[in-house]
Amino acid sequence: MRRALTDRPALGVLAGAFAIAFSGILYRLAEVSPSTGAFFRCLFALPPLWLLAAREDRQLGPRPTPLRRAAWLAGAFFAADLILWHYSIEKVGAGLATVLGNTQVVLVGLLAWALFRERPARSSVLAIPVAMFGIVLISGVFEQGAYGDNPGLGALYGVLTGIAYSGFLLALRHGSSDLRRVAGPLYDATLASAIAIVPAGLVLGLDFTPSLEATAWLILLALSSQVLGWLLITVSLARLPTALTSVLLTFQPLLSVLFAALIVDERPSGLQLVGAAAILAGLLIASARRRRRAPALETVPEH
Repeated sequence: MRRALTDRPALGVLAGAFAIAFSGILYRLAEVSPSTGAFFRCLFALPPLWLLAAREDRQLGPRPTPLRRAAWLAGAFFAADLILWHYSIEKVGAGLATVLGNTQVVLVGLLAWALFRERPARSSVLAIPVAMFGIVLISGVFEQGAYGDNPGLGALYGVLTGIAYSGFLLALRHGSSDLRRVAGPLYDATLASAIAIVPAGLVLGLDFTPSLEATAWLILLALSSQVLGWLLITVSLARLPTALTSVLLTFQPLLSVLFAALIVDERPSGLQLVGAAAILAGLLIASARRRRRAPALETVPEH
């Protein structure tokens, strides 16, 4: 399978984007609390990821200690990311919440500058006002009757999701530049996330015994997004030109908005859709001239 992705990386990205485009919808269909959805997404993903990580270690040797430490730190960020994203879905819908979460493409360069003194590309700076304009439109401040129970709060949760996901990607990136290792770091980060979600979930309403129907949706969410989609995308993106990456990057949030409308009857307003388009334009601007440094980590779309 890895050979096929090497030969046709664009197809791998598209397949992965298609898989994770259903993440927010599957969470909505499960009808569980934000922390419950986050916990079981990670828990049900662990067995297949462990098998893949063990196979990877047999081929490449044990994972280096710095990589494992970075992955555990990344897992803490990912726990926050998932919980915040689920709250954003609750307030503004799966489609728009997914678009908002993808602001990490704009934010990750700024955070790298603040934390590691890596100067952001000019394109990243230019993308900020475009993306922020989109966030404001999605929040519904300029209209009455914008889609969502509380679109303003949903937009805030969405931006916080992007910040948390940026921390997740930066932690993994600074742990190792070895792009051959994908399953191992993801397994460690997913395990760390499951553990970190428990204490937060006990406060926020984690249910350890979801219904059978909810469990089925959560298993599908874990296998399609946390395992298949993430692995397909990270293996493939490293082998693509950055110009093509920037275009493919928008495929997943676009699909999420479309599928949310078709499957769970989400109907964002016209201004909110303009806001979503503005954010996607910001993603294209931010990634168009991105340096080819660990692209598989810096440009992985949510979720």
